[in-house]
Amino acid sequence: MSALNIKKGSTSHSAYDLRSANSEVEESHTLAVIVENEPGVLARVIGLFSGRGYNIDSLTVAEVDHTGHRSRITIVTRGTPAVIDQIEAQLSRMVPVHAVHDLTMDGPSVQRELALVKVRGKGEHRIEALRLAEIFRANVVDSTLESFVFEMTGTPEKIDAFADLMRPLGLVEIARTGVAALKRGF
Repeated sequence: MSALNIKKGSTSHSAYDLRSANSEVEESHTLAVIVENEPGVLARVIGLFSGRGYNIDSLTVAEVDHTGHRSRITIVTRGTPAVIDQIEAQLSRMVPVHAVHDLTMDGPSVQRELALVKVRGKGEHRIEALRLAEIFRANVVDSTLESFVFEMTGTPEKIDAFADLMRPLGLVEIARTGVAALKRGF
């Protein structure tokens, strides 16, 4: 701990960010990258990550401006502050990239993930799975006599909690999409 009792790597969205840029604590960051919507751009952006040994935890791509031919690549990655700064700088230098925003550091953002969760069970386990799904606002999108497939959106932590509760009831598999994130406010 420092003299000010601030833990190394602590995150605070304060004007007084006292973390060292050379901190060794890895943090998760959500980057929104606005790019030209043309063939090969995604491969080039991903190549930047793989070529330098950076990992991508989540990846989502969608066209955001049809007339301007622009897409948004939302990337969740982990790294020290120095590594994240380096990733942002390298992305910004790429020709098809128009803007790079670190939604984690640019203020509050809304993040959601979509998951399909398949649960097998009979009797009481089946009833309990439906009860938990209702609590978590998960929708049944497929049902057989032996299983359910639930669709759910929420924070990654909410989806993890739902999966943890479904495991003893017969969780078979889970398919998760990438994280979608937007900056809050204007």
